[in-house]
Amino acid sequence: MYKSLLRPALFKFDPEEVHYFTFNFLRKFCKLPGATSYLRSKFQVEDPRLEREVFGLKFKNPVGLAAGFDKDAKLYNELSSLGFGFIEVGTVTPKPQAGNEKKRLFRLKEDSAIINRMGFNNHGVEEMVSRLKKNKNVLIGGNIGKNKVTPNDKAREDYLFSFEALFDYVNYFVVNVSSPNTPNLRELQDKEPLKDLLNTLQKRNEQKETPKPILLKIAPDLTDDQLLDIIEIVQETKIAGVIATNTTISREGLKSENKHEMGGLSGKPLTKRSTEVIRFLSEKSGKAFPIIGVGGIHTADDAIEKLEAGASLVQLYTGFIYEGPALIKAINQKILEKGL
Repeated sequence: MYKSLLRPALFKFDPEEVHYFTFNFLRKFCKLPGATSYLRSKFQVEDPRLEREVFGLKFKNPVGLAAGFDKDAKLYNELSSLGFGFIEVGTVTPKPQAGNEKKRLFRLKEDSAIINRMGFNNHGVEEMVSRLKKNKNVLIGGNIGKNKVTPNDKAREDYLFSFEALFDYVNYFVVNVSSPNTPNLRELQDKEPLKDLLNTLQKRNEQKETPKPILLKIAPDLTDDQLLDIIEIVQETKIAGVIATNTTISREGLKSENKHEMGGLSGKPLTKRSTEVIRFLSEKSGKAFPIIGVGGIHTADDAIEKLEAGASLVQLYTGFIYEGPALIKAINQKILEKGL
């Protein structure tokens, strides 16, 4: 029903406005008596064989929602009813910021893709914390970034601020230095700045009574040499793992008229490259650390490829928008069928 009726109707309107509309609709729907139970019965797959223990956390299934969808932790309880094993909120910054000027979100229908240049629009970490205090046992990842006005040489302070604020309310952290939509942010992926940032966060993490897993989200546009540097940095800083990958700045092979819009590209065009990055990291590191695979998962087979390439968990974003919540169920059923 989603692909045949709802999606064609929703895709007639501005994608950012549709996002807010669907958020409001799902929130109101879940307040109806029996609505949450209905969604769970329709989309959740309950089976102990789907459970995973990764970087010390227990996931009820390996299919999560990627950061960027629930930026301000407004709907994580409701979204979890659609069958996700975990929800990653953010990217959040210390101070609220409006993000880039609209229009900043574009559908590429012919390519089953999206270009976004949102620019870390969010209401700030303190408001996120107020919402996460209402968590009803959802496993949450906190994706943190820096404010646009913060220079790179002060970036550590932004990441540390959000780390401290969120520490008691998330299960794991993700350091986002790979979005193409904040000026100069990707420079923090360079070897020395990245080591400095991660070592700073790890030092603070180790001071906690029970440290939390810290992961690094990387771009798909890194070269093999840069990926080898990532392996070295992960092992040297002893962070918990990597999320591969964020959006790409590549426009190779696109057909849609608006393919030249500035921003990060996600969706089907990223399927192959994100899987290549996962396989490279897994093989070259000797499976030394967990990888969360994300990028271009539009079918259950796409998810299986990433798991077989070396991912321990997978996340959806654009595929969830194009295919609907039935995709979550299909992936979990396929995992059971394959015995993964």
